[in-house]
Amino acid sequence: MTQGKYNIGNWKSIMDYDEYLTLKPYEQGGQEKRRLLSRRISDLVCLHAGRCPEYRRMLEVDGFTKEKNDMVAGGKLSYEDVPFLPVRLFKELSLKSVDQDEVVKTMTSSGTTGQAVSRIYLDRTTSMNQQKVLAKIVSDFTGASRMPMLIIDCPSVVKDRRMFSARGAGILGFSIFGRDKVYALRDADMGLDVETVEAFLQKHQGEKILLFGFTFMIWQYFYKELVRLKEQGISFDLSEGILIHGGGWKKLANEAVSAEEFKRALAEACGIARVHDYYGMAEQTGCIYMECECGHLHASVFSDVIVRNPKDFSVCGTGEEGILEVISSIPESYPGHCLLTEDIGVILGEDDCPCGRKGKYFKVNGRLKNAEIRGCSDTYEMKR
Repeated sequence: MTQGKYNIGNWKSIMDYDEYLTLKPYEQGGQEKRRLLSRRISDLVCLHAGRCPEYRRMLEVDGFTKEKNDMVAGGKLSYEDVPFLPVRLFKELSLKSVDQDEVVKTMTSSGTTGQAVSRIYLDRTTSMNQQKVLAKIVSDFTGASRMPMLIIDCPSVVKDRRMFSARGAGILGFSIFGRDKVYALRDADMGLDVETVEAFLQKHQGEKILLFGFTFMIWQYFYKELVRLKEQGISFDLSEGILIHGGGWKKLANEAVSAEEFKRALAEACGIARVHDYYGMAEQTGCIYMECECGHLHASVFSDVIVRNPKDFSVCGTGEEGILEVISSIPESYPGHCLLTEDIGVILGEDDCPCGRKGKYFKVNGRLKNAEIRGCSDTYEMKR
């Protein structure tokens, strides 16, 4: 791709991303994290302005000049001052900063029938960096060793390796933390494959087990079946399990299931005690926000979250509810580094969570009114 007339600056990396990847995910906080992330985001602005004409035109309209971007790199401004793209824009435009022959994978967001989906174009570098960042974040919670893995989904969801849904991408992304991977649900009817699960648990009795799935699907097709089986005298012991789940809270809220009730009910049904939710999206795969032992979502050194006032998009203070903007240091193949979501939330604090992890920690309170229903685990149920 050639650079257009609007020359915001040639692609010149201030900090090699391989060097960035040597950082531990939650040891950098405060001004040092802002300095590092501002320099990286400034780099990405240069890259995407030079290679993505649509992004360059958006910067022009916003009046964001090379001089302003240099101020971000130099610390006089920060990534809070970089123009954001509404996440919905990826449903309407084909945004990429690489030639089509460099695209190795296309990810699609979840969406119900009739809704447009986002298409996210990944080159080899971006795809590899997504995996590396995800590995560093999740291993901080699970440890470095790979565990036997029970996937609360069906195997057909990951069949097309070039065109991933958010659900399939999530499963494959988290699969790097597992070994001897088994799918708990059947393809035909999403029913629990009792025999397979029993054999898996028998084989790995006494070992730590990793479970992964999407929130509503775990509740609807795993938890409810565990309850039914328990009434028949059949129970599974998952007390050694670590469950990671994400997406689908809207439908659980409709069933009056809170995060606390979700954890309590699963513990009662199968004994599982370690449960971590995460917040993330197809448009910024890799930079997920994991829930700590205190129930807080955390931004790592590779990402950040900003809460903006819905009236004027100014930055909200700690404890003030607004629209969530997510910042990612990863995407080089598409301009997904500064995205305004359709979620509302609140920053709870920074660098002082009782879990000991540095960085901002926050809570997602729900979706913007009139925003499209979205969620990896919502999609299956609504297409039936």
